[in-house]
Amino acid sequence: MKIKNNFLFIALATLFLSACSTSVERLDSQKEVDLSGAWNDTDSQLVAREMIEDSLSRAWISNFVKAEGKDPAVIVGKVRNLSHEHINTNTFIADMERELINSGEVQFVAAAGAREEIREERGDQDLNASEETRKEMGQEYGADYMMQGQINTIIDVDGTTQVRFYQVNLELVSIKDNRKVWVGQKKIKKLVKNSKLRE
Repeated sequence: MKIKNNFLFIALATLFLSACSTSVERLDSQKEVDLSGAWNDTDSQLVAREMIEDSLSRAWISNFVKAEGKDPAVIVGKVRNLSHEHINTNTFIADMERELINSGEVQFVAAAGAREEIREERGDQDLNASEETRKEMGQEYGADYMMQGQINTIIDVDGTTQVRFYQVNLELVSIKDNRKVWVGQKKIKKLVKNSKLRE
């Protein structure tokens, strides 16, 4: 009888532990998964793609190419998170940079942080690299335009049901004279039931 009870205990313990163990499933990074209704990687990629496509379809780019005889050089500046939730704007900026670079329609200039690191490397080359391979200071490609923006939210709540409204505003500004040559806006509205998210 005792042996039977021990066997039953081990079987139940094994079943309990297997039920509590961590489960991991690899997903396609392009698959849309929306667990909480909060801003996620799918929102970041879709908004970046649509807004960059819109910006590159407007007249400013053809006007620049016609006037200057070359593709414009663009840099992505800050995107401020003014929403109710934590949003990693770095991933959104990276998504926009990828769309701009891969479009082949603009030259793309590295962000300020990356430029500083490269300048350090160039300074090191000044002292240590051979004459034939050294890259000189003062040869950087200056950007013509900077893209900036912000992410805002409006949350409407009734019990555990929420309507989460995201509005992303971006603008492209001429670095030479501060002219705004493109302003874009993308809106996302989500109905979230049984929400555990707080405002």
